[in-house]
Amino acid sequence: MSSTPVPGPLPGTPGKIIAVHLAYESRAAQRGRRPAAPSYFLKPSSSLGASGGTVERPEGTELLGFEGEIALVIGSPTRGVSPAEAWNHVAWVTASNDWGLYDLRANDRGSNVRNKGRDGYTPLGPRLIDARAVDPAALRVRTWLNGELVQEGETAGLIFPFAQIIADLSQHLTLETGDVILTGTPAGASVAVPGDVVEVEVDAPHLAGAPSSGRLTSRVIAGPGGFDPAVGSLPSVDDLQREEAWGSREAAGLPASAINPELRDKLLKAPVAGLSQQLRRRGLDNVSIDGVHATRPGTKLVGVARTLRFVPNREDLFRSHGGGYNAQKRAFDAVREGEVIVIEARGERDCGTLGDVLALRALARGAAGVVTDGGVRDYATVAGIDLPVFSQGPHPAVLGRKHVPWDGDLTIACGGATVQPGDVIVGDDDGVVVIPLAIAEEVADAALAQESEDAWIAQQVAAGHPVHGLFPMNAEWRARYEAATEAGP
Repeated sequence: MSSTPVPGPLPGTPGKIIAVHLAYESRAAQRGRRPAAPSYFLKPSSSLGASGGTVERPEGTELLGFEGEIALVIGSPTRGVSPAEAWNHVAWVTASNDWGLYDLRANDRGSNVRNKGRDGYTPLGPRLIDARAVDPAALRVRTWLNGELVQEGETAGLIFPFAQIIADLSQHLTLETGDVILTGTPAGASVAVPGDVVEVEVDAPHLAGAPSSGRLTSRVIAGPGGFDPAVGSLPSVDDLQREEAWGSREAAGLPASAINPELRDKLLKAPVAGLSQQLRRRGLDNVSIDGVHATRPGTKLVGVARTLRFVPNREDLFRSHGGGYNAQKRAFDAVREGEVIVIEARGERDCGTLGDVLALRALARGAAGVVTDGGVRDYATVAGIDLPVFSQGPHPAVLGRKHVPWDGDLTIACGGATVQPGDVIVGDDDGVVVIPLAIAEEVADAALAQESEDAWIAQQVAAGHPVHGLFPMNAEWRARYEAATEAGP
């Protein structure tokens, strides 16, 4: 065992701290995505802290997130155990706070090395609960921010029970005596600032005596920054990170949609042809999702991309990934208001990629629409639903003919265009274009200005003027246009 002092109630320094990404139904609903299986990341033992300690938010950062969690301490070596055996290998239960700095998340997303591995970012305690004395399905975790209860979750609300997590991990590695598993956080995790005090407690409220870990207390302080760009990436945040750190766009002080109402109104008015022209002027030629058409002529689509990828059908993979709560169903259950589900179907029009049930689910979730470079089943019914859907056209076949629903929320290809989550999607009778969010306002303004010019040019042509010199306008016609614009209607 290490000679390093052990913070908190642990009898020794753990060899491993393993944390679960998403484990509670409430947190999955808040995040808008529900995993099909548990996934994990590692935290260093140097991140351990004790109750009553401090947690630093470095200078120049803004998103220090807290996550109250139940920590399991392994009591005996565990390798290849079944879920029925798993709990016998847990010695103690206690409270933990899985602190993380979202400003450092981008380049280590998933691994969370710098985000969650900083010194003091895993406080535990203050007391251990004997695991043999409690029911793992009847534990509770609660978190207070400056005395206000902000998180409460019972293990009955877990997507993945503790026994499944332990058994799954033991398939791949040996859990050693003293190792710690952080089991995920329920909804309500948010951001703390210097001066805040965050408390976490784990208890068994339905058991006689309600055994408890006591309140694990952490005080947030300002710490030094000084990150060296010559050594590694600098802290950075965007609105997606703010939304995920605070728990919602509203809590982060952001507009309800990534597209604010003013921008949305501009994009609704701007024709896709005009937007395409302005994108080309900015060096973006390959932003058209080719071959797709609206189920209903006259449809206008504006929203933010949420992506879904199908891979070519392979019978064994369809058996493992095609049924049950697959990636396709998860995407339609998780889509949020104002988002467009964009589906990569490799241009395979000879198979449906959604039908009426999923279209209705997207409508109920407030989705802005669906774009797929594959086919649509129940085409006439989908066309009658008040949801913009752009596709290659109708086809009666189900997924298994051509596709395996594989994954989502990643960069995909749709109709020959690269689409990333968060891109702006705009569609009308001319087709669908992809606009990087950072330039969407600029492109919309330019397209509307061009539309005004084109309307004035059309009036001149209708009045009998020749096209030469007028379209595009030479200096003489430009002066006439500007004079007319200044004069007003």
